Amino acid sequence: MKILLNRKPVEGPWGGGNHFLIGMIEEAQRRNHEITFSLEPDIDAIYLHDPRPDELGISINEAYRYKQYKPSTFIMHRVNECDARKGTQGVDEMLRQTSSVTDFTLFVSNWMKNYHVEKGWKCQNTMVFINGVKKDHFYPREKINNGKVNIVTHHWSSNELKGFDIYNLLDEWIDNNPDFTFTYIGREQGKFKNTKVVSPLFGKALGDELGKYDVYVSASRFDPGPNHVLESLACEIPTYAHSEGGGSVEFSGEDFTFSSMEDLEKILLTKNYSLNSMSPVDWSVQMNSLFNQLELKVGHEKIKNPLF
Repeated sequence: MKILLNRKPVEGPWGGGNHFLIGMIEEAQRRNHEITFSLEPDIDAIYLHDPRPDELGISINEAYRYKQYKPSTFIMHRVNECDARKGTQGVDEMLRQTSSVTDFTLFVSNWMKNYHVEKGWKCQNTMVFINGVKKDHFYPREKINNGKVNIVTHHWSSNELKGFDIYNLLDEWIDNNPDFTFTYIGREQGKFKNTKVVSPLFGKALGDELGKYDVYVSASRFDPGPNHVLESLACEIPTYAHSEGGGSVEFSGEDFTFSSMEDLEKILLTKNYSLNSMSPVDWSVQMNSLFNQLELKVGHEKIKNPLF
């Protein structure tokens, strides 16, 4: 099977979408499938990481024209975006229109699926595909053990909706609460005064740093399928998410939420934190499941269109 990806993975500290691309390539190679990043005559499946074009120049428009040329071509679209996520306009409608010409939709959480289905999603063939983690990178580590409660979060984006309203309040709060520390790993806004800031990390280096802390806080809002929460859970850190966190709440659990800094303060001051119930699985397991589905669906399309 030849699969076209309309995005290339990048090296470095990026989000779950980049990990997904890497996982797809690794699993395809393991199964002796061919990956391409350009339109060629014999493509069996097109994976849309984003229906908009980038430097590769392949959008939903090019994918749809290719399917008209070769009807058996299977178009799969991973949905990890919405207007609520970054306060944009027009993204929801663009994605909904894309759904009218795709064969298969991967939603990165049940929250993401419900969000778009309520807005009139067209593609009926859908699957909730929660990101995996590299289990050899993210696992429990020895704690700092400095006599304090060490709080951590990490993001590769500095967008305000990643939760900086809460993080800035937490930065002020720890100045008056010496039994606590707060560390921010990743790209930030340069406003912290009392927070330890660690430059963006990825892979095992991130796991080594992340796993040392006692409590994880995600104040991200409307986050479709947050890898930062999954990585924290894999390190077995008690993880608390904002009640408007979207997929963050789905992953951390309803009993591990806060709606304000006052709520979070009450949680932290208990110094009694339990582990969440969700245990993320390795990327290899998730990709094996996805490719089992993909091979069946692509084979079915070829049977429907035997001349192609």
